[in-house]
Amino acid sequence: MNGSGKHNNWSISTDAGQNLLSPGETPYENAQFLLFLCAVIKAVDDYQDLLRISVATAGNDHRLGANEAPPAVVSVFLGDELSAVLDAIETDTPYHGAEKTQMKLGVDVLPKFNRDTTDRNRTSPFAFTGNKFEFRMLGSSNSIACANIMLNSAVAESLKIYADRLEQAEDFETTLHKIIKKTIKDHKRIIFNGNGYDDAWLKEAEKRGLCNYRTTADCMPHLLDKKNADMLISHGVFSEAELHSRCEIMLENYCKSVLIEARTMAQMANTQIVPAVEGFAATLALNEARLRAVNPKLSCRYETQRAEKLSALTDAIMDNAESLTSAVAVLPEGDIIAEAAAIRDTVLPVMAALRAVCDEAETLTDKSAWPFPTYSELLFGV
Repeated sequence: MNGSGKHNNWSISTDAGQNLLSPGETPYENAQFLLFLCAVIKAVDDYQDLLRISVATAGNDHRLGANEAPPAVVSVFLGDELSAVLDAIETDTPYHGAEKTQMKLGVDVLPKFNRDTTDRNRTSPFAFTGNKFEFRMLGSSNSIACANIMLNSAVAESLKIYADRLEQAEDFETTLHKIIKKTIKDHKRIIFNGNGYDDAWLKEAEKRGLCNYRTTADCMPHLLDKKNADMLISHGVFSEAELHSRCEIMLENYCKSVLIEARTMAQMANTQIVPAVEGFAATLALNEARLRAVNPKLSCRYETQRAEKLSALTDAIMDNAESLTSAVAVLPEGDIIAEAAAIRDTVLPVMAALRAVCDEAETLTDKSAWPFPTYSELLFGV
């Protein structure tokens, strides 16, 4: 259900409790903040597929990109002011904020900037909110553990790369500036402050080369991609066997969940919805006959047209229910990745088609005849 997900508030601090994502008030703190900010940006861009995998469930696939939930495309929201600071660093131009400041790390102090007022933009899956990030893609059934494992591991990889360069640097401040500038240039594609629901953003994200994995079947096999496996294994997070096991178990959970839903859906359609719709259509036909018995000149347009429409919808519901049962029956066995892909390509479209005709029938069937409670009754009538 849209709006039922979680926000995972994430930051990083020292063992003494210093928040490394707090901008600070001195040149040293500024440089430290920008380095760790860039480490997170690089991590989210390099391992956007792992973040999507960390929230992948059959239910969350429906939620992402709808109403209050962020889209399936992973992006980073920084707000206009902080984005302008990074642009100034990348281009070596003055930052036109509260103060016009040439952004040279280790020399200048970052101008004060307030928490961006648009950080409540729920279309952003990963938003900076002053001194932390909010990862907003988790579904209501998700544990935050997997998301934090992937996020922590990806950021650790970025920091390892930075540390290897900085520890060998002859000029620390110059190297630091080059690292931050290069990170901004190489990974600014992941930064997006606009409306994630806009179709134009999905087209733009594709141009930028960002991942758009709409379903668990799309994203979960990428857990075994070499870059992801190498990173997670090198940090001792998972072994190769554990990664294969995790991928198989998650896909098996996905397949079982969808197949339970599909079989239940077909049964509901055949044993409850079709009889209810057909029964109401029969009631309309009987009413029409009774009215014409009173006065043959009565048009009875409501009864006639509604009964004809419901009869046609009954046929469509039966056809789609039969197609759904057939699609489930012929799924491949023995290869969980192939089974998940087949569910995505054959079962889910038929479920959507069956849902559409059942929804239409509900709008034309008398409330007393419909066998299930409405959303308003579920949400407000208990």
